[in-house]
Amino acid sequence: MKTEIEVKFYQVDVEDIRRRLRDADATLVQPMRLMRRALIEEPQHQQIHSFIRIRDEGDKVTLTYKRRSDSAASQIDGTKEIEVVVSDFEDTVMLFQEAGWQYKTFQESKRETWQLGGAEIVIDEWPWLQPYIEIEADSESEVRDASEKLGLSWDDKLIGHLDALYEKEYEFAENFRGVIDVREVRFDAPLPKQLKAR
Repeated sequence: MKTEIEVKFYQVDVEDIRRRLRDADATLVQPMRLMRRALIEEPQHQQIHSFIRIRDEGDKVTLTYKRRSDSAASQIDGTKEIEVVVSDFEDTVMLFQEAGWQYKTFQESKRETWQLGGAEIVIDEWPWLQPYIEIEADSESEVRDASEKLGLSWDDKLIGHLDALYEKEYEFAENFRGVIDVREVRFDAPLPKQLKAR
């Protein structure tokens, strides 16, 4: 399995980040677009902190198995993944449904993708969150280098999954793990009752 090496920087000004990317001679790979994903989490997946994701990325559809270590919230390389490209989002979701695995959550986001040296930098927008960026590369040194080129302090980085960002903005209801427990995470959906603004 491939090791995912990435960090996040939260509450960014999107236009400022675009300016920094251009100034660093980064290349715009894909402009901002709507992304859709369906996450499958069966009981055996939950036990080992894993899930299956079907994601429409705008230019391709990917099928990914992700597994997080117990220390994934504090380690830059705490998530492993296997990813393949599939031909159709709806058909892949239907294939899993027909096999008996319904998606647990359907999620929308918006993403803009840039390349800076060996690092991929994405500007992400999610329902009920402020924008953030994610920097991913094959090594921690490449991630650090990209952060430095963008003038971002390594001390401000966030490690871990998306729900760490939601926890910065909201108090979670008891036994609520995050957006994986929300059936519909869409831009036009109301704030779930399990999230209370801080």
